[in-house]
Amino acid sequence: MEWQSSWDGPLQRYLQRFDGLLGDTRTRRTFQAGITGILAAGTLICQRIAACSGELSQAKDGAQRILRLATGESTKRSQVDAEHLTEQLRAVAVEQLAQAPEDELWLIADGSDLRKPYAQERPALMQVRDLEGHLVPGYRTLNVLGVTPGRRGILYHRLFSSEEAGFVSEPAEVQLALSTVSQAITPLRKGKHITWILESGFDDIAVWRTIWQDQDHVVCRVYHTDRLVEFQAQAGAWHQGDIAQACAHLRPLARAETSLEVQRGKQAHPKKQPVVVELSACPLRLSYWSNVRRPGGKGQLVSKAVWLVQVVVLGTNWEPWLLLTDWPVEDEAAGFLYQLGVTLEWAEVQLLAKLGGWAPHKDRRPGKITLMRGLRRLLDMLATQAILSDAAAQPGGLPPNILALLQGWEPPPPEL
Repeated sequence: MEWQSSWDGPLQRYLQRFDGLLGDTRTRRTFQAGITGILAAGTLICQRIAACSGELSQAKDGAQRILRLATGESTKRSQVDAEHLTEQLRAVAVEQLAQAPEDELWLIADGSDLRKPYAQERPALMQVRDLEGHLVPGYRTLNVLGVTPGRRGILYHRLFSSEEAGFVSEPAEVQLALSTVSQAITPLRKGKHITWILESGFDDIAVWRTIWQDQDHVVCRVYHTDRLVEFQAQAGAWHQGDIAQACAHLRPLARAETSLEVQRGKQAHPKKQPVVVELSACPLRLSYWSNVRRPGGKGQLVSKAVWLVQVVVLGTNWEPWLLLTDWPVEDEAAGFLYQLGVTLEWAEVQLLAKLGGWAPHKDRRPGKITLMRGLRRLLDMLATQAILSDAAAQPGGLPPNILALLQGWEPPPPEL
């Protein structure tokens, strides 16, 4: 990858935010040159980083300067460590995400293995799985990205090991990540709807409980299909069972087209290509104790309305995805509005946005949630109109107190 001179200005402005962590000029220059080298080289090998950095490539000890910076040997007067760097990255991310005009914020959490199959001397090595499922030395990581349609930022990163001093458990590490991010994004809650997007490793009622206590939303891939729930059959009756049994009552909703890296038919290798995705869903009731896995007793029994969603990528041998979400998944209206939301110039879209609570502003576009809320208000109005008209046509008409509340409302004239 060749470094472009046009990148210098934006990169330098971004890196200036970290100057407060760097205790001397030499460390600051090495830090900035190292970041440039990493971006240009696309690797973490010190010699290649130095070779792709203008300043370090001219120095005799360029690779050694990067190595000493990374190991902390040359940063005694600086705070160039994972904790302080991540804290600053989080502050920068929150600032940038706050400037996004959209009213949606997605928090994508990922737990991954950092594999070091040939390492022997690194501190606190633990056992993790390689891509074939074999145990190799390495570490675990937890990461959270904040994403809007136009911006993204790192909100959390932690590398940990079950062998390190003071380690409690991986669920405790997850709770620390959730609480840290939740506190950091507090300034964003006023103007944005926040949804956590979670892989199957976060299929944990304690995780969802913590998120729901902050009034945020969840979309999580399901791993535990034996989880006990109540599910609604297509006839409307509710039954007790597990998620695997609930799958028999999924209702087809829609098909959507997207682009994924998949292997189809007789293709030799996966490639990014258009695919058709079939969506189906059914409502669930999920019960849990508010203090699950917390000291001080069980707390209160909470019942939460959620939806089970099945995603089938047609034309592939992929297993269906099962997702659990507290966002209503009732019809195809959401898919319609997702496409509609990109054409704000339409008068219909602007009206739906205003019904959803959007205040016109040149730098803030309405998101999908606002449009959905506007459509619901419109449909509620039509339903209310129909019920009132039917009641007014009955003997005696509307009760006087209701008429007074409606301030002289009259039913629309009948259609000819």
